[in-house]
Amino acid sequence: MTTGKHILLDLLASEGVDTIFGNPGTTELPLMDAMVVEKRIRYIVGLNEVIVMVMADGYAQASGRLAVCNLHAAPGLGNAMGMLYNAKKAGSPVLVTAGQQDTTIALTEPLLWDDLATMARPLCKWSYEVTRLEDLPRAVRRAAKVALTHPTGPVFLSIPGDLLTNSIENLDLLAPTRVATGVRGDTAAINLAAEMIAHAENPVIFAGDAVPRSDAYAELAELAELIGAPVYLEGMANTAAFPASHRLYGGSIPRMTPAYRAALKDYDLVISVGADLLTQSQAAGIEALPPGMPLVHIDTDAWEIGKNFPAAAAILGEPKATLPDLTSAVASLMAPATDRSDAVAAKLAATKAALVAKAEAEAQLLPLRPMPVIHAIGQLLPDDAIVIEEALSSGMNFIRHLIPSNHPDSYFGMRGGGIGMGLPQAIGAALAKPGRPVVALSGDGSAMYSVQALWTAAHYRLPLVFVILNNRSYRILKQRTRAIGDHSAREDVFVAMDFTDPPIDFVGLAEAQGVAAVRVETLDGLREALARGLSTNAPLLIDVVMDSTV
Repeated sequence: MTTGKHILLDLLASEGVDTIFGNPGTTELPLMDAMVVEKRIRYIVGLNEVIVMVMADGYAQASGRLAVCNLHAAPGLGNAMGMLYNAKKAGSPVLVTAGQQDTTIALTEPLLWDDLATMARPLCKWSYEVTRLEDLPRAVRRAAKVALTHPTGPVFLSIPGDLLTNSIENLDLLAPTRVATGVRGDTAAINLAAEMIAHAENPVIFAGDAVPRSDAYAELAELAELIGAPVYLEGMANTAAFPASHRLYGGSIPRMTPAYRAALKDYDLVISVGADLLTQSQAAGIEALPPGMPLVHIDTDAWEIGKNFPAAAAILGEPKATLPDLTSAVASLMAPATDRSDAVAAKLAATKAALVAKAEAEAQLLPLRPMPVIHAIGQLLPDDAIVIEEALSSGMNFIRHLIPSNHPDSYFGMRGGGIGMGLPQAIGAALAKPGRPVVALSGDGSAMYSVQALWTAAHYRLPLVFVILNNRSYRILKQRTRAIGDHSAREDVFVAMDFTDPPIDFVGLAEAQGVAAVRVETLDGLREALARGLSTNAPLLIDVVMDSTV
């Protein structure tokens, strides 16, 4: 006879799971008891559900593997919902489980009980409550398969406590299923796209997370060089979708419709490759894509293709499998656009040089300005560093030029817009990629959503650097409130957007949780602290005093 708690762990281990992120409660105690003798899977504890959800998200994104997040009943799932939304938008393959009250008392609606599967369903690809131990293998197998199949994303299982304590004999655990995801696009659609590209005089490419996830850097670079197109990052650019060292890398465009329109005005064809295309932050009264702009849309998710903008060539396919066919078809119709590639590369190089010059010109200003701070960090990062970025107003679009990101797993940022992901996502990435330097960049407002994550970093002695870009305010909200052009703009008054009375002591917060910390006010101080953090085998928090003007 085998108990449900051991069956669950057997199933997870056979799906390749080696880590569970959780914050246990009474309904999870059978699982915690089984962990005492479990040798294949480690349990990483966080001090609230926001943190454990983001750690699992960060682990899944950095590794590309199934991550598991274990929550506590209805309140625990409720606490995690904002970060589950982020995981959904990022397409993170996370299996979220929650301990449910025993089936024997569920009808009485006991404390902590609710309809968990219904709660989670809007944010998950599949959501289900297991009510029979006999169904646990099929439920776990299906959940893992769904999470890891394009479009990847979170799934949810509610598991009543009595299923974990009950025993059963000779239960068939079934076997894992992995859907082959290297889908090649339709030949007719590829040929149509090739004709559109060959006739374009000034094409532009937007690259998204499907490019690094399918390891398609080389394939996209070959197409870009052939047609002489700059490669910009997708709207919510949360990954290293194209190597920043490539001469046709264009960085990111601000997520505002007027900025999109201005950036696209000189192009005559948009090619979207696995991208979250032109996502807007605010209503603007105009479309982000100029009227009549032809679109070639390639994605692993049929829902995204032509979702907001009509795609004349709509191709369902994985970039690595599809781009070689497209490049070959284009090459049969046109000669390499070498002159155009050279001209585009020169223009992009000038743009980056101007940003670097501006950062250097502001380097002596105090309090510190965002551009020189980001530039200094970028100069010190080793090539194999992983950056977790939640800089918001201290990053803007220039950060993707000044912070190197030349590997598919080198950069992860906010996708869903829910703040508080920076610190715990760095922990998840560090656990997924041991031996790689990991640096988190977070605004002070964002950091306070999940500052308890520092305890987990200290507890597991993770070699992480947390950089707090501290402007003592919700500066991005001030910027957007000022842009309204009304009372705040005239009076220079912003309600509920400052953290100055009292000021937040990030050094004290870190040290109270076992993390060494230092406060810096100059670039030299920042460089010294970052070098120290990158060379030690323990977490370090750097509180960077930033300019707070709007």
